[in-house]
This record gives sequence, C-alpha cells and structure tokens, in this order.
Amino acid sequence: MTQFVSHLEAAIDGSEIPFGGLVNMHAGRPVWVRYHLDRVRSAVTPADIARRPPSLWRYRELLPLPTNVEPVTLGEGMTPLLHCPRLGQLLGLSNLYVKDESQLPTGSFKSRGMTAAVSLAKWLGVKRVALPTAGNAGGAAAAYAARAGLECFVFMPHDTPTVNQFEPYLYGAKAFRVNGLINDCGKIVRDGAERMGWFDLSTLKEPYRLEGKKTMGLELAEQLGWTLPDVILYPTGGGTGLIGMWKAFQELKELGWLTGNTFPRLISCQAEGCAPIVTAFDKGERFADLFPNARTVASGLRVPVAVGDFMMLDAIRASGGKAVAGSEPAIAPWMRRASSAEGIAVCPETAVCFDVLEKLIAAGDVARDEKVVVFNTGAAPKYLEALPVDLPALDKERIDWSVIEK
Repeated sequence: MTQFVSHLEAAIDGSEIPFGGLVNMHAGRPVWVRYHLDRVRSAVTPADIARRPPSLWRYRELLPLPTNVEPVTLGEGMTPLLHCPRLGQLLGLSNLYVKDESQLPTGSFKSRGMTAAVSLAKWLGVKRVALPTAGNAGGAAAAYAARAGLECFVFMPHDTPTVNQFEPYLYGAKAFRVNGLINDCGKIVRDGAERMGWFDLSTLKEPYRLEGKKTMGLELAEQLGWTLPDVILYPTGGGTGLIGMWKAFQELKELGWLTGNTFPRLISCQAEGCAPIVTAFDKGERFADLFPNARTVASGLRVPVAVGDFMMLDAIRASGGKAVAGSEPAIAPWMRRASSAEGIAVCPETAVCFDVLEKLIAAGDVARDEKVVVFNTGAAPKYLEALPVDLPALDKERIDWSVIEK
C-alpha cells in the first residue's frame, strides 16, 4: 500500500470529499485529512518509526503523500525538546521544556507545513502557488516552491519584518507588500485565483499544511516516550499548529500508541494587540469576530480573523485549556530574558507565551510541578525590529573600563 488516506472531511459539517484532487475549502471552511488508522496500525509500530532517520517524514503512514512519491524536502529534522532548568527556576517550574522549531530549514515551524503542502501540490500537478503571509510562511513557501520548481507569489502587509520580506525575494518568489493586514493580502490571493491560475496555499485553506504541522505533536509524543506533557503553550495566529497537534494526539490515541490516558491542556497564546481567539474564548463563543485595529510586534500573531477559529476553540475547550493574551510591552523583555537564560533564540511570538505562562502560574492555573512545553516557533534573528539594540561604544585606542564594568 502506498498511501493510507481514506478521505477528506469538511470540518464544518462532516461532508466527505474524495482524496486525490485539488481541494481548498468546503462551505468556506477548512478540510481535514482522514486516514485508515487500522491499516496504519497494521503497517507500522512506534518501534519501526524509532529505527527511521530523524526526519519529519519518518511518519509517512500518517502523512498524505503516497509513500512511493518523493517528498519536496530541505532535510527537515526532528527539532530538539530542550529541558530549561534556569528559565524554569525563574518562573518557579521544575519541569519546563522548550520545543525549538527555529532549528528547521527555514528557521521556523512553517517548514513543516510547507514541505507537506508543496509536496502534495507538486504531486497533484500544481505549477503555481500563492499565499498571504504575516511573517515566516512566505519565506518557507518560497523556499519549498523553489525546491519543487514551482512558481510562487507572496503577498504581505507593508510593515512585515525586513527579514521576512527578504526571504521570498531570495528564493525567487514574486513578492509584494500590501497596504493592509494579512486578511487583505488573502483577499488578493482569492481574487486572483482564476485570473492567475495559482493554487491557494493560505493557512487552512488547503488541507495539507495542517498535516505537516501535525508532526509537532507526533514528534513531541515520541520524544517523551509516547506520553504527553501536562500543559502546552503555543503562540496562535492562524492556529494551524495548535489544531494539528490536537489532531495528532487523537490519531495516536486511536492507534493505541500513547502510554498515558490524559491529554495536555492547550494554551492558545495571543498578543493583546491582536487577540480574536482570546476574545471568543472569554465570551464562550465558537466563532471569533474580526479583531479591530490589529497591531503587535509579534508579526506572526497579527491575524485578525482566522478561517479555522472554531477548530482552535474546539480543541482548546476539549483539552481543558485556555486562550490568554500576553502583554505587548512584555514581549521584548521576555525575548531577552528567556534567550539569555537558556541560549535559545526566542522569537516574539514565543515571548508572548512566557508572559502568559507567568500569569497562569501566578493565578494557580499551572502547578509548579507540572510538565510544561512551550513551542519556540521561529528564530529570534528574523525579528530585528522587535528588540532594538543600542550597544555601548568603545574607543579602540583608549578603553574605558568603567563602561565594560557596568
């Protein structure tokens, strides 16, 4: 057997869609990939997976690309799960871990989604792709499109961080700055689909980026000996990673691969300048309204409306978790505080998670002995604007040691 997908399923109403053709959304909402998990169980075991190379593609039976098709890859390895005792001590936690996605080929977790999405797009005959981006997705899409030999169009808000503007250009994409937010960029992609003949790679507007992001949950479980932590804090913009991990945990449970019976509480972390999921969670609503005047230095979180809002909120509530907003002024201090404590290049989005975590500990919502995993979704050097640096100057001919001693 070369593939284990049973069908596609509309997330909003459960309608079944055959697998094997180009699909964006159904009834304006995302689509799940469903698998013959009984066949997966018969074909592979956790012990088999452990003997494979440490790559995202080690989970082939739980990914949609047929196993006899070569993926479009840049060598995505398993990202490290790092115990952080000093940072844990600062927060009063004894079991704090960071899953460092910044070590993926394009410097962020977006590599996971794009290796899967671009692999499927190429297999299904796509020649041209397009997407909006608020940060790292554009560079990742451009890199994997270049690897696949596909044409790529990227649309980003005009004030997108400089490095994120540079990357699509570097990889040969046709990149544009738009005087608006990511949802305005998304409208351009939708409006141009027929005229330009491109396939829309937007977050959750095709089914396969989600499957790539799902591997974060598969990896985490494997790294913890097929158990799960008590709490996961995840920075949430479009929410694909959060939704994907929850999907992964459900599939692992059905496969019988997990040794424990409890799932982690999912904490969706947003910046107070753009917190539509937090607002909907607090109101007890399943769908989120457009967040007005969205603004945050954590550019990946500046998503004022998400097509998968209900999928996020369903997962958060099913896990017993929360959606919490972090303070905008706390982002830069937490970037440096966390990075200097452990040597991990913490991005602004993850800095929001640490501010949220501190609040949850203070409120008693996270116990000090619980196993807590924070996802670092990107590399800090991509966000030069988020943490302005003004280093003290020295005269090479006359060193002022008092400056150094401060």
